[in-house]
Order: sequence, then C-alpha cells, then structure tokens
Amino acid sequence: MAASESSVNSRARAAVAALFLTNGALFANMAPRLPELKRELELDTAGYGLLVTAWPVGAILAGLAAGALVRRFGSAQVAVVGTIVTGAALLAAGSAPGVVLVVLAFALGGAMDSITDVGQNAHGLVVQRRYGRSILNSFHALWSVGAVIGGLMAAGAIQMNLALPVHLGISMVLFAAVALTALKFCLPRSAELAVIEPVAPPAPGTAQAAAPAGSRGRLLLMMSALVLISVAGVMVEDAGNSWSTLYLGQLGAPAALAASGFIALVGAQFIGRILGDGMVNRFGQRGMAQFGGALIAIGMGLALFFPTVPGTLLGFAAAGFGSATLVPAVMDQADKLPGLPPGTGLSIVSWLMRLGFLFSPPLVGFLAENFGLRTDGVPDCGTCGACLFASAASRKPAERWNRGARKP
Repeated sequence: MAASESSVNSRARAAVAALFLTNGALFANMAPRLPELKRELELDTAGYGLLVTAWPVGAILAGLAAGALVRRFGSAQVAVVGTIVTGAALLAAGSAPGVVLVVLAFALGGAMDSITDVGQNAHGLVVQRRYGRSILNSFHALWSVGAVIGGLMAAGAIQMNLALPVHLGISMVLFAAVALTALKFCLPRSAELAVIEPVAPPAPGTAQAAAPAGSRGRLLLMMSALVLISVAGVMVEDAGNSWSTLYLGQLGAPAALAASGFIALVGAQFIGRILGDGMVNRFGQRGMAQFGGALIAIGMGLALFFPTVPGTLLGFAAAGFGSATLVPAVMDQADKLPGLPPGTGLSIVSWLMRLGFLFSPPLVGFLAENFGLRTDGVPDCGTCGACLFASAASRKPAERWNRGARKP
C-alpha cells in the first residue's frame, strides 16, 4: 500500500471511529435525564412507557430505508446527516412543551439513529476492506466509550443544574461539529465505490437472467443464519440491560452489588471488542462465532444452573465477552451477501436486530412471570446454538478481507 493511500486510510479510520463515538454519546446524554423529563411532563407509568418506546419504533419504521439512502448519497454523508438530525431531535424532545411532541421527537431521533447506524457501519466496512484485515470491532468498542462519555456529560449537567435544553443544545453542537469534521476525512464517494464488488452486467442483447433457485435458497439460508446469530447477541445484551440486576437481587445480592451484573457483561463485551480484531484476524470470523456461541452457552449456563452471586457475575462476564464480536461479524457478512445491492443486507440485519431489542424484554418478561426468572437465560442458551451455525462467516481469517480491496 502506497504511503499516500495508507495516510488516507488512517484518516478515514479515525473519522469512522469519531462517528461511532459520537453516535454512542448522543442518546447517552439523554438517558440519565429521562426521569427528569418524566417529572416535568407529569407522565404516569404508561405515558413514560410510550415515550421510551417511541425511539425503537421510529428506528424500526425508518431502518429499511437506510440501504437506499447509502446507495444514493454515500455512507459517510448519510451517517453525518443522521448524526446531526439525531442531536436536533434530542434537543427538540428536551425542549418540547407536551408529551405528543416529545414522542414525535423521540420517534424522529430513533429513525435517524437507525439510519446513522447503517451509514457508519457501511463506511467502516469500506475502510476495513481497504485495510485488508478486521478493524470493525474497534469501532464498536469506541461506541461504548462514547456512551460512557455521554453518560458522564449528563451526570455533570445534572450536578451543575443545567436545564435540559441547554445541556442537549451543547451536546448537539459539540457532536455535530465532531461529525462534520470527521466527514472531511472520510473516504470520498469515488473511493467508496471502488471497493464495492461490481456485479457483472448481462451479455449484450440478452435479458437479465433470474437468480437460480439454488442461489436464492443459499442466500435465504445465509441471511437466516446471520439473523439468528444477531438475535443471540441482542438477547444476551438484553439479559444484562434489563434483567441482570433483578436476577442478582433475587439471589440475595445487595442493591449496589446487584448492578454489577450489567457492569460485568458490558465491561467484558468492551474488552472483547478491543481484543476482537486481533482474534478475528488470527482465527477467522467463523472460528470466533463458534467460540463466542460456546462461551455464551457456558456463561449463561453458569448463571442459571449455579445460582450464586459470584457464579452469576462470572457467567455474565463470559457471555459478554462471547457476544463481543458477534454483531460486528454479522454486519460484515451481511454487507457482503451475494446478489444484494450494497447496503441492503446490512440494513435488513440491522433492522431485524432492532426488532429483537424491542421484543426481547416483553418475551423474557412473559417467561419470567410464568416460569420464573431463571428462564431468562433459556432464549440466550437456545439462540446461541445459531452461533455454531456460522457457515456464512469466513473459514480462513484473510479469505474475504481482501475481496474488493483496493490494490496498491
């Protein structure tokens, strides 16, 4: 790789990292202040539930449009515009006088967040192909760093008694500036198109041949495998987000220690993503998916069948580390599914994962209500078998990084 191209790639990598960090920080600035918003709007529990549900509903309604927007305008441009509008929607939610306007603002924010997510991942995958090795996990790790930064900003704003519109206005301006600066260093549209594998045109004078039934069947099989793997990762994250504190409390852990289940899972997931690129480059995505699935099964099994506080914390940590590389791997493979336009597979899988985040909590809640909270891990242990069905991932570590990579 020539020195000038190496410099361009390094700047593009830093720019994508900044976009991921910004995306993680934006909603994290709002999340700690949601109870304050509930009090100001005088919402009851049902109204608050409607409010927080508006974000994923907006994401689901708009998510499938992301692929078409990426193809039309470019992934970096879509990610940056989505970031700016997400920040503006959060500011509007924090400034709106009534619950209806807040719900609409949240729905818009969720829609833009889902489009941003596809755009930044699509651009990160383009940069990854130019590198010829895995770097996507590090971007997802920086999303977590951004979430921590956003949470700390919110905590500081609360401590300083900053009004919600002032706080969210500062957040919007700051991260819009970061996103616009990052856009200057992202790959140009021409370079992005250069690494997308072209589809051979039909021979002159002949009609476009329909895809063979076997090819369609294989595509459906690969997409199904990717969706199952992504759902496994989503449900593991939901176990930590929604149920770990309650489960540890039932085991007798004091309130302060009960929160450690979430910290153990997310902390181990962050470490797994920091180390993930090196492991993927060495062992391949298929090997890491199989290892991750096995580690999730061991971790959740340890938490469920040996219900002690230390065993549960260790189990959540193992599950977090096992799930760390699953979602980035799924996004990479979905973006390279044969027979689909660029961005389509990525949009579909991202959309289905958001459906998982929306429906996982009530599903696990139903099981917990009717069969006991220990069945929380049943979906995780069951769906982690999909991780072993990882034939859609690369067998060889470097087999597919170089496909479509730009030659020096």
